Amino acid sequence: MASKSSGFRSEHDSMGKLQVPADALWGAQTQRAVDNFHISGRPMPAAFIRALALVKASAALVNGHLGLLDGKRADAIVEAATAVAGGAHAEQFPIDRYQTGSGTSSNMNANEVIAHVAGKASRLAIHPNDHVNLGQSSNDTIPTALRVMAVRETEAALLPQLEHLRNTIDAQAEAIGAVVKTGRTHLMDAMPLTFAQEFGAWEAQLASAQARIEDSLKRVARLPIGGTAIGTGINAHPKFGKAVAKALNAATGLGFSQNSNTFEGLAAQDDLVELSGQLSVLAVALMKIGNDLRWMNSGPLAGLGEIELQALQPGSSIMPGKVNPVIPEALCMVCAQVMGLHQANTVAGQSGNFQLNVMLPLLACNLDEAIGLLACAMRALADDAIATLKIRRDVVAQTLERNPILVTALNPVIGYEMAAKIAKRAYAENRPVLEVALEDSGLTEKQLRKLLDPAALTKGGIKG
Repeated sequence: MASKSSGFRSEHDSMGKLQVPADALWGAQTQRAVDNFHISGRPMPAAFIRALALVKASAALVNGHLGLLDGKRADAIVEAATAVAGGAHAEQFPIDRYQTGSGTSSNMNANEVIAHVAGKASRLAIHPNDHVNLGQSSNDTIPTALRVMAVRETEAALLPQLEHLRNTIDAQAEAIGAVVKTGRTHLMDAMPLTFAQEFGAWEAQLASAQARIEDSLKRVARLPIGGTAIGTGINAHPKFGKAVAKALNAATGLGFSQNSNTFEGLAAQDDLVELSGQLSVLAVALMKIGNDLRWMNSGPLAGLGEIELQALQPGSSIMPGKVNPVIPEALCMVCAQVMGLHQANTVAGQSGNFQLNVMLPLLACNLDEAIGLLACAMRALADDAIATLKIRRDVVAQTLERNPILVTALNPVIGYEMAAKIAKRAYAENRPVLEVALEDSGLTEKQLRKLLDPAALTKGGIKG
């Protein structure tokens, strides 16, 4: 650090000197990245910066234990990095997310800020490369931080909201589940089912999605730390990688370990693409649920009108009294975005040559966005749509009574062709199928009421 004038100070790196804002905690390499990348105006996600700082704290702790850093420097770096991991100095990470593909700029941003804070607090000379980055390379710390972020955010934000949504669906199924309604295939009337069965299918979809995500996290939790530049571990203590993974696991309780093949962790990001894919599958399930709700709520007069979603806001600037299914609509937009992010992540995952992937910042930003969007959308769906919806029992009962497809239950008794004639006549004359069947089937009313009982039909099997 040298002279300060006009609100700037002079800093230097291996490429020479340049001016840095006087109040900035970063140094020359960060400033070069700030100057070079004017693309999105959006910095790296806060969750990623916190994860990267946690990696730096763990690395300093290990280097201190290994005797590679003196105790005072190690303690100072741990303290500074831990503060950043807790959200301190967030404004000191301005580099655009569209930057060098290895994330080197963000790695050096962290190294410089932590070195500055640690040096000021300890009054020791702390170098961003020699001390904060000791035993590391951007090529292993960035993909390590990416995985730490992904596991932490999924465990802390997404999975609890997914569990909450499943519980909310279960609670509604318990409350209204006995009500029988008309099923639909191809958007056309089909055999009856209960609301519990319909909601149960949603919950099962989400349970499967949760199981897939949790299984993916087992692979994401394998960290490539210790691989340094290309996977060989050059300039790192042989015990460094495993010890850092152990320290990260101790700090988070999330089961982190060192990848047994650090070359894989640097060159390939297949585990992150897998997680992204499972988030996309969750989005598929959620969009299905959202669209089901929109159809069930449609109308209320000219649509299905089976349920009534909570009225949250006026639905039109010109049509008074109109109310729209805004939460399912917002949910479906989130799902579309997450599916698109997965496509970008798929391209990012394949974008490495030889020993390094070079779209790591994109993966970090997209995973952070997908996890955050899904978590918030699921909370809204649970609390502002599922938990508060009401069944329009009169509409459901009327539709069910006039459903000609109930005649399917008569197939084993009167045959498919006779049953089809009854169904067509009931539909054409807009009459309950039981009335027409009583006239045409040769069966008694008692027999027909037993055979056509909607509640009994939800249990499957042959009626007779």
